[in-house]
Amino acid sequence: MAGGKIKREKLQRGGAAASNPHFQGGIPFHKSKGQHILKNPLLVDSIIQKSGIKSTDIILEIGPGTGNLTKKLLEAGKSVIAVELDPRMVLELQRRFQGTPYSSRLKVIQGDVLKCDLPYFDICVANIPYQISSPLTFKLLSHRPLFRCAVIMFQREFAMRLVAQPGDTLYCRLSVNTQLLARVNHLLKVGRNNFRPPPKVDSSVVRIEPRKPLPPVNFKEWDGLVRICFNRKNKTLGSLFRQKMVLSLLEKNFKTLQALQLTPEGFSDDKEMAMCVSALGDTLGDMSMDGDEGKDDEEDMEMDDGETKASDFKDKVLDVLKLGGFEDKRASKLSQADFMHLLSLFNKAGIHFS
Repeated sequence: MAGGKIKREKLQRGGAAASNPHFQGGIPFHKSKGQHILKNPLLVDSIIQKSGIKSTDIILEIGPGTGNLTKKLLEAGKSVIAVELDPRMVLELQRRFQGTPYSSRLKVIQGDVLKCDLPYFDICVANIPYQISSPLTFKLLSHRPLFRCAVIMFQREFAMRLVAQPGDTLYCRLSVNTQLLARVNHLLKVGRNNFRPPPKVDSSVVRIEPRKPLPPVNFKEWDGLVRICFNRKNKTLGSLFRQKMVLSLLEKNFKTLQALQLTPEGFSDDKEMAMCVSALGDTLGDMSMDGDEGKDDEEDMEMDDGETKASDFKDKVLDVLKLGGFEDKRASKLSQADFMHLLSLFNKAGIHFS
């Protein structure tokens, strides 16, 4: 409802509701656009309670639909900014609150949330279209000034990737990058029958609380390292960093920085980090399926020890892994602190990832 494309459709005369049971206020909902309206009032109340909304809060809602959650948000906070793509839903929302005490405290923005410049808000509470989960998460984390928290309904598998810990099956690049920037907690599991129309999958409500201050790390460097490590998360790092493509990339960076006598800045400033984080959602993909599938054989080719031209640099890379005891470890088991330590060891050796 807040992201994706909306096509104009002509409804046939004679009662469209008869052919489509998923209506509220005479509006048909479209599953293909992620329009799944919360219909369980007890669930709405539970989300409000777990959000910890203050009476002084400006609340951002994404994809308000017909306003079931919006009404409760208006009761709890100071004001609500609702971003909705579908013009039919915008009109329904405006009609619902017109002439009520809430009308002056509700601002509706019609547009794609991924393309809108978001105003200031204290807290985000939303039931979002699941196809925009990844880009929206990182758009919010790139928003400045940082908000207090976001309480968002995600597809369950995506939510479990967000909160996954080292060693968990779903632990991936999405997990590592999100948890670098925010504290993430699973709040509620939500069955599909709580929605109209019901989606094909179960959902979960997750709380995302941006870290303040942000971690002292060059985010481009960080994501460059994590991207390589999760290319095949269950292979040892010693095997990953022997691959021709990885060594070629790192050696190119190494030689370029040496030739220019440059050293990447140690930490990203707040503005630079925000830009990097915003772009991250597009590179991760909606479900961030890191793993051991779909890779070309060329990517797996290891550098032959007989190739003396590049062997010195290969030894330099492997020496870093051995120094930190990382050669036989796997990305799927590494913590935030492990990745931080590994990045610092590489940087001290003059090896950079951006």
